[in-house]
Amino acid sequence: MLVSTLSLLRTAAEAGYAIGAFNVYNLEAARAVVAASEANRSPAILQILPRAFELGGAPLVKLCLAAARDSSVPISVHLDHSRSPDDIKAVLSAGLSSVMADGSHLSYHDNVAFTQAMADIVHKQGAVIEGELGQLTGTEYVLPVSEYEESLTDPDQASDFVAKTGIDALAVCIGNVHGRYPKEPRLDFDRLAAIRSAVAVPLVLHGASGLNESSVRRSIQLGISKFNVNTELRQAYLDALRESLHSSPSADLPDLMQEAVACMSKVVSMKLHLFGSVGKAGILTT
Repeated sequence: MLVSTLSLLRTAAEAGYAIGAFNVYNLEAARAVVAASEANRSPAILQILPRAFELGGAPLVKLCLAAARDSSVPISVHLDHSRSPDDIKAVLSAGLSSVMADGSHLSYHDNVAFTQAMADIVHKQGAVIEGELGQLTGTEYVLPVSEYEESLTDPDQASDFVAKTGIDALAVCIGNVHGRYPKEPRLDFDRLAAIRSAVAVPLVLHGASGLNESSVRRSIQLGISKFNVNTELRQAYLDALRESLHSSPSADLPDLMQEAVACMSKVVSMKLHLFGSVGKAGILTT
């Protein structure tokens, strides 16, 4: 069933687990997320990255919305990391009711202005908006200590940011990165606790691929209600195709798709267990 992202996050926060938000690029990925969620009786989020939307357009949005509606468990659909007002307006027109406006690359003042403007547009459509404070890097970046500290979410700014922008959820930077972690990640849990004390909206952690169980559990205890997963799901898809083509170069395309769905579903299932959402499909705060 298609549900509100905000309902999923609020329910998770109240019940002490987190929602897995999985980036999907095509039918196989959407099927994998829904299949694993149904098998585990878990809510989940289908996320569309800007590049995927650029390639798939409104048909990709409608595919994900249809997959969510047909699911027997609560699923929402969300545009991830958009810096484009045009794209945000386009996905809203295509029926999406949940977006992330990413102004994290801007100065604080400009991030507030951009996110506030997008929130006005999104809320007029009755939709939900996530913003980001701090700047998440990829694992390929190694920042000097001073720049690294500046890239993290400032708890004092967080309260001001949420109040001025009117966002419904806040993505935080506490040492998490996009992509795989080259070594054991060290999340700043004291910072996360301070952010949780400063703001009332649900908190989101991007870069969940590779986080260990203890880090995930502690993050949930300190207020994270949503984890984003991209790298591991995408890698499972590519590995499945490589393995299938290596073992059977003339494999039929539906067979390749089926194997990719099965491999991605395993990753999704593992994450749902890790995030504590298994068996939670029956509870939903409106």
